[in-house]
Amino acid sequence: MLREPFCGQRAIHSVSTDNEIIRRSRDSPEVFGELYDRHASVIYRYAARRAGDFAADDVTSETFLVAWEQLETYDLDREDARPWLFGIATNLLRRHHRAEAKVLKAAVKAASRESVADDSDRIAARVDAVVATGRIARTLKLMAAIDRETLLLYAWADLTYEGIAQAMDVPVGTVRSRLNRARRTLRTELRLEILDETENDHGRLAAAPRNA
Repeated sequence: MLREPFCGQRAIHSVSTDNEIIRRSRDSPEVFGELYDRHASVIYRYAARRAGDFAADDVTSETFLVAWEQLETYDLDREDARPWLFGIATNLLRRHHRAEAKVLKAAVKAASRESVADDSDRIAARVDAVVATGRIARTLKLMAAIDRETLLLYAWADLTYEGIAQAMDVPVGTVRSRLNRARRTLRTELRLEILDETENDHGRLAAAPRNA
């Protein structure tokens, strides 16, 4: 008899929006665990790609600790809490700038050490991928930190322009300017038409049609 209401309650929670979870967490702290379960893995992956696994553990736990402490300040009109969480994580990652620099340096070194063992297509493709990774890592190191953060929130956190603006607490126009600078740097340093895309109505970028 007790299982049906419990299952029903879990079902309601599973479809709750982030702002609904946060609203309920203010009165029932245990509900906050739903927000952690929903977003901790993506925060961890973002932090790990930027600063390595060791730093990612700290950044993830600290992100949700800060989020809990700032729960009352969250704007409940915003259904998606990801920009808020990624903004906290990005601020925390600034404390780990040495770890991030180490990750980028390691990627560059890995690319420079890679050698071709044979001329098979598989090995050649792998080398191309590693070299490209190293070149991108080297280019990211050259960028202004604020432009790099904006680019990675777009590329790795998968946020819209509006989401990045919320995460960084800046106007959308500023996000566009920073992304444009980052793209120019990538094009210049890599000599590639990278991120040659057109915007869609949702603030993300859609790849330009191949026959355009």
